[in-house]
Amino acid sequence: MTAPKNALDFVYEHAINHRDTIYLTQPLGGGQVADYTWGQTVDQARRMAAHLKAQNFEQGARVAILSKNCAHFIMAELAIWMAGGTTVAIFPTETADTIRYVLEHSGASLLFVGKLDTWEQQVSGVPTGLPCIAFPLAPKTTYTTWDAITAKTAPLAEQTRRGATEIAILMYTSGSTGQPKGVMHSFERMTAASQGMVDYLKLYLGKDTAVRVLSYLPLAHIYERAWVECASLVDGRAHIFFAESLDTFLADLNRARPNTFISVPRLWLKFQQGVFAKMPPQKLARLLRIPILGRIVGRKVLKGLGLDQAILASSGSAPIPPALIEWYRSIGLNLLEGYGMTEDFAYSHASTPAANAPGCVGVPLPNVQVRISEEGEIQIKSPGTMVGYYKRPDLDAEVFTADGFFRTGDRGERSPSGLMKITGRVKELFKTAKGKYVAPAPIENKINANPLIELSMVSGVGQPSAYAMVVLAESIRPKLSDPAVRADVQAQLTELLHSVNATLSDYEQLRMIVVASEPWSIENGCLTPTMKIKRSRVEAVVEASLPGWYEAKGPVLWA
Repeated sequence: MTAPKNALDFVYEHAINHRDTIYLTQPLGGGQVADYTWGQTVDQARRMAAHLKAQNFEQGARVAILSKNCAHFIMAELAIWMAGGTTVAIFPTETADTIRYVLEHSGASLLFVGKLDTWEQQVSGVPTGLPCIAFPLAPKTTYTTWDAITAKTAPLAEQTRRGATEIAILMYTSGSTGQPKGVMHSFERMTAASQGMVDYLKLYLGKDTAVRVLSYLPLAHIYERAWVECASLVDGRAHIFFAESLDTFLADLNRARPNTFISVPRLWLKFQQGVFAKMPPQKLARLLRIPILGRIVGRKVLKGLGLDQAILASSGSAPIPPALIEWYRSIGLNLLEGYGMTEDFAYSHASTPAANAPGCVGVPLPNVQVRISEEGEIQIKSPGTMVGYYKRPDLDAEVFTADGFFRTGDRGERSPSGLMKITGRVKELFKTAKGKYVAPAPIENKINANPLIELSMVSGVGQPSAYAMVVLAESIRPKLSDPAVRADVQAQLTELLHSVNATLSDYEQLRMIVVASEPWSIENGCLTPTMKIKRSRVEAVVEASLPGWYEAKGPVLWA
């Protein structure tokens, strides 16, 4: 009996059947790009695989990649698999301490270094003596370069076959709740989930339309790795464009003209705020309501965003305000929400043409089993479920039920039609002094729907009542030195507080809105690399200020 194909087997076929089809487009700077066909991509991977094999690493050896998204990230991943190894990708924004932890915990035998913005601050995290190879777009280093190796190394002749249960990827979580954990994904489960993703994309694009996508969310995160890279390895017809930098993002989008676009809530909000900076929201809403003209205006807005060709747009990684989804739909973008985790290879729930609603994350994807525990926790059994946590069997015992369901830690509700609504994190629930639990996520969604707000966090453990801390929109922050603008913002936030409280039960109502003194960022430790809020970090920063805030008068305070 022939074993089912895994992702690497598909890749070997693409190198033959799609040899001259462009697979990857890499910006080189100054408007220049390099295109790599399937034949070229696999040839490069085979050459690097031959080099890795010559190092005589153990079977399954962990080989790490520290790089922003680029064509050589995917080539390196394929080379690692061909050489019998396991890939360990590290977020390109991680600190030196976290880089060292991941490299040492995983027992990495080698590190690929690629595109990075803060290499000078990160290099101290690379253990002395660890072999390193530099990608073509890497910062200046003393490491042997990819091009030098592949130029002198013949391609690996054999087609390495990997066993179904061998570990393909060791994915370290972004650490929003503490030290990153290594999530093990086998070739079998990774491929099963990826095949399901390809089938899902065809629901919207049609079976004969090739995916065109811009890759810019970190490939070290499961969302991009699964739905962009691994799905493309199975499909073989996708064309992946890479973003060069934040400054060139719009040009990169217009080069790609993607028909599929995935992002995270914070970026969807920033795109909207960029539109509002050019046209006041009230004026835009009025124009959109006019028949015929509204469609023309919406099309123009989408073209300005580089998304006028997008047939499918998706948001994941964190909750997105329903009002934001409705706004994108009003301008003609089919924005949907999905749900997945590192532990299930991002293969869990997605909105479909027949089952979708703003505020819901869709229905279970094919072959996904889901149930809600008595405590309200979502529990899932997915084709992409992880093998387990690397070196942490104790955690495996905590997160899996006796019958094999993964405890997500998320609270949820299912409608009679099967639509799932995420209502918060089990561990994020907190009690105020009133003795009742408050779920912050639904309240934050109400706050985040306001165009003034970039991010918000609701907290108040043991306090007389809950409070909200907010980061104002980037377009507003520079104007706050003007007393008139500051007064207007204060008035709008006061109105926002009253309108949100009017929708909440007495024990959930907010005592105040506090404006953060500086934006939360990856750099100051308040956001994870995937831009989720590190609640414990923010709460620790403001802890000393809480007594004064609760004693102060007024609904809006400035930290």
